[in-house]
Amino acid sequence: MKLRAVLICFLLIIYSNALGQELTINEIIFTGLKRTNSSFISKIITSRKGDVLDTLALENDILTLKRLPPVANATFKIKELSTHTVQVIFTIEENFTLIPFANLFSSSNDDFAFRLGLQEFNLLGRNITLGGFYQYDIFNSYGINVRAPYLFSNKFGLALSYNDFTTQEPVFFSEATADYKYNNKGIEVLGLYQINLKNTVEIGFSFFSEDYQYINGFTSNEVPTALNVDKHLWKLLYNFDALNYHYQYINGFKSALNLQYVQSTNSNLPDFVIGFNDFLFYKRIGQKGNLANRVRLGLATNSDSPFAPFTLDNNLNIRGVGNTIDRGTGAIVFNTEYRHTLIDKEWFVLQSNIFIDGGSWRNPGGKLSDFNQNENIRIYPGVGLRFMHKKVFNAIFRIDYGYGVTKDATKGLVFGIGQYF
Repeated sequence: MKLRAVLICFLLIIYSNALGQELTINEIIFTGLKRTNSSFISKIITSRKGDVLDTLALENDILTLKRLPPVANATFKIKELSTHTVQVIFTIEENFTLIPFANLFSSSNDDFAFRLGLQEFNLLGRNITLGGFYQYDIFNSYGINVRAPYLFSNKFGLALSYNDFTTQEPVFFSEATADYKYNNKGIEVLGLYQINLKNTVEIGFSFFSEDYQYINGFTSNEVPTALNVDKHLWKLLYNFDALNYHYQYINGFKSALNLQYVQSTNSNLPDFVIGFNDFLFYKRIGQKGNLANRVRLGLATNSDSPFAPFTLDNNLNIRGVGNTIDRGTGAIVFNTEYRHTLIDKEWFVLQSNIFIDGGSWRNPGGKLSDFNQNENIRIYPGVGLRFMHKKVFNAIFRIDYGYGVTKDATKGLVFGIGQYF
């Protein structure tokens, strides 16, 4: 369909040039819309009625539409109206966007735990996300968020979130480990700005409190058994996104930079700076394959503290390693996997997955040479499956099994919603 549209455009342009005239867009029509507001679609695309026909602009508009959660796929075609005018027709295939989700998992002491939530990714038909969750994992947690990237214009938006999150967290000392009840409660505000099709910036702040209450394990005179600290955080996010989507397949490159400055009111949890960058590269292989790669490079203020900001965890970076088994002030992580479509029906997709996850950490107060220490390096190959609904946004249930091959390695299953990266 895309090749056909480009060919039609090419022939029309040749025809118009032969007559010494440019083609003008006389009308833009959207078909296939059910819940999405057509005025919103008109707002975010760059092509306008009265513009000179520009096929590159139309292709960029299609890319913009495909990146929206409400859009499963989008195409365009051009219809000649007269010698010098054309009609542009966008055909949009919508996703179902009111998505409940449920995660089941085991906590650090093998108690049953779960998370339930509901998200609407197309509130008011204007690509606004509103969601909330409740989690039980020994303790109760909940949160709510709203994200409206085009709230004020086709470039400027806003995101708000509130979380009251409580978990049982291991705290690592040189001698042993202790368990603390950890609570993080706060609100975050972010301004969202789209520089152009590929570049976006988010900048904002949050006010939150961290509360640590000792449960059991090792104790130290230098580390309190109870700690409640008010903090505020400044955040800058910069994304370069050159990804192209076609249903479950992704092609292209993305870079995501995250910089944060955290100020504290207590010397036990001092001020620190943290920054990390995710580099992602996807390559479609043949008709059914997709190679996916992620590299994360990160450093933080190198405080000798058991509450270091980078964590080694199943659900964040290395599948099969366990839940929050280590912390550090620096991280180098890579994830690479090959996804192959086994079944592809009108609404359902089954993918297989072969992966290798690996990484290394800098110890709190340590040196950059820590990255080369064998005890800090983890390598976990594994296999997995993806169950997908093609007409429901992010309706991907994943299950992976990772098996460690480095020193003191573990193994285990990891469940989740959405692709791992």
